[in-house]
Amino acid sequence: MSKLIVGIDEVGRGCIAGPVMAAAVILDTNKPIAELADSKKLTHKKREYLAAQIQEQALAWSIGRAEVNEIDEINILQASLLAMKRAFDGLSLKADFAQIDGTFYPTIDVPGECIKGGDALIPEISAASIIAKVYRDDFLGTLDVMYPGYQLSGHKGYPTPKHKEIIIQQGVAPIYRKSFGPVRALLT
Repeated sequence: MSKLIVGIDEVGRGCIAGPVMAAAVILDTNKPIAELADSKKLTHKKREYLAAQIQEQALAWSIGRAEVNEIDEINILQASLLAMKRAFDGLSLKADFAQIDGTFYPTIDVPGECIKGGDALIPEISAASIIAKVYRDDFLGTLDVMYPGYQLSGHKGYPTPKHKEIIIQQGVAPIYRKSFGPVRALLT
């Protein structure tokens, strides 16, 4: 039996609103998925298509997240690693080896490696990148309904100039990361 490799990636580290999310994916080597790539390089429509294919064909996948209060309490790096651990812990299968996008390894109980730019190089990490991005974007759509006027579906929580203007006009909602500079500056 071949080794089960899990790819893990996170999205939303650079955002000022909403949780950071991570995905863990174990692909089926007998069912390769064409066109896997870094989620940032794909169109919204292509990500949605590939996410559905990954969810259907992967041996296992899971989403983990760290909430805004956790990000503010432990910092974004630690929250990202916590989201990765939660994604890993949610898998229905036990992986033998982990491949993590980036340079920091989460506290998980399997050996593995960190691969800078792995979301563009390793199919398992690409798949995790896609799943995490689709889930986070969908969640920001939900937050957009809950917090009308912040236009979260458009900027996805990233600190664009327009987004910062909106916060100045609307105020800092509970979904904002108060430890992040652009938000913290509005609170003082």
